[in-house]
Amino acid sequence: MTVPDRLRDVRDPAAWGPAIDEAVHVVARGGLVVLPTDTVYGIGADAFTPPAVTALLAAKGRGRQAPPPVLVPDLRTLDGLATDVPDAVRSLVEAFWPGGLTVILRAQPSLAWDLGETHGTVALRMPDHPAALAVLRRTGPLAVSSANLTGRPAALTAAAAWEDLGASVQVYLDAGQVPGGIASTIVDATGDLLRLVRVGAVPLTALRAVAPVVDPGEDAPPAADAHAPAAAATEATATDAATATEADAIDPTRPDDVDPTRAAPPGTRDDAG
Repeated sequence: MTVPDRLRDVRDPAAWGPAIDEAVHVVARGGLVVLPTDTVYGIGADAFTPPAVTALLAAKGRGRQAPPPVLVPDLRTLDGLATDVPDAVRSLVEAFWPGGLTVILRAQPSLAWDLGETHGTVALRMPDHPAALAVLRRTGPLAVSSANLTGRPAALTAAAAWEDLGASVQVYLDAGQVPGGIASTIVDATGDLLRLVRVGAVPLTALRAVAPVVDPGEDAPPAADAHAPAAAATEATATDAATATEADAIDPTRPDDVDPTRAAPPGTRDDAG
């Protein structure tokens, strides 16, 4: 089967109904889909079907030590999947969801899922892409990793994802080149402090306009960074994204930015896209 046989055009919401239906049915049967997000293309599976998650990891050439994050359709899903959610995290997701922020939290212990060696944590994100949200609103939470083989650049088009993943994926939702091309920012909220794991689409200064987030080497946020009301976050994001330094930028062609296996704590060993 060639790539055109599995690609489904989802650029037009008025015409994407059959493609979304097909993707939803594939997920329900335990299959894999590739879908666009606001950062990079992702490969997705039902988060509550362990064989599907295993197939996702196998398609990427990953093991259980690199569990995928979970994409969610709305903020209300947060409490269903995570426990002991700090108020500061609620402020962050209200400010930056949907968007390029992944938060790592303690997973609800009663959930019947197996994402891999998460050590009781889960990485959650709500993507800012209409096609992805159209799927998620019908499937519920999906385990989603960047749609590339481990060690390869992230896919910015559905065709690029096909080149890496081929027939291991049943359907590819094609929305053209994704608008972001920058991996999500990751914040670990499983400890006493909110700790930055990776700078990506949301700069640290924008995070600190909403909540006290510390750099990996810090013991506390700088005193000068008393966080402002959440309303300031949008302006901070726009300004800092436009003036981000080279050191802060995430290059989607660098595999370690897409799949941060070395830097990320348990539960964050892959990217939400």
